[in-house]
Amino acid sequence: MGLAVFDIDGTLVTGASTERRLFRAMLAAGLLGPRQLLAFAAFAVRYAPEYGRHVFKKDKAYLSGLAVDEVARFAAHWAPGALRSSWFGPAVERLREHRRRGDRVVLLSGTPDFLARVIAGELGADDAIGSRCAAAGGRYTAAPPLVHPFGGAKCCLVEQLCRELGESPADVAAYGDSDHDLPLLRAVGRPVAVRPAGGLARVARGAGWEIIAASG
Repeated sequence: MGLAVFDIDGTLVTGASTERRLFRAMLAAGLLGPRQLLAFAAFAVRYAPEYGRHVFKKDKAYLSGLAVDEVARFAAHWAPGALRSSWFGPAVERLREHRRRGDRVVLLSGTPDFLARVIAGELGADDAIGSRCAAAGGRYTAAPPLVHPFGGAKCCLVEQLCRELGESPADVAAYGDSDHDLPLLRAVGRPVAVRPAGGLARVARGAGWEIIAASG
């Protein structure tokens, strides 16, 4: 039994990010109002000096004031149908191959954890670690996420998983599609670049990593 870690957006799901689609769906459904949109904008202004160009990846303040349970129910109802046509077949098949071999499969993504867990259930993954958004009293707040699997943070989370499961990072297979996944891919023994472009494509080719291309 081994450990296989999959990014979601761009790796298992093609097209716009799952969180962006969720935002639009919640807006269309009337779940997001002026309070949430103002909180989203205020977060970007307040935290831009700290997070720089990645501030919008950290910005989950559009959930501010919403009930945690209500948001989870909406995501569970919306995601299966909304994402069904966007799965990237070759990556999904690789995930299922790991499951058939008895490997533990974990999704690791900056998308909110309540959405990442739904996607894990749809694809048959064992677990998902997404952004754990700040909440108090059963409602989300506008504070930065408590856990945000992005860039180098993914390495720390995989190291923690390895300790819990008794695995070595050298035996972990990791799948990612962007330059932001490079720290993790460099830290594991079995890196796989999925539909890579830019810097990731150059690094993957130069290092002889496996590449799963768009053509499958």
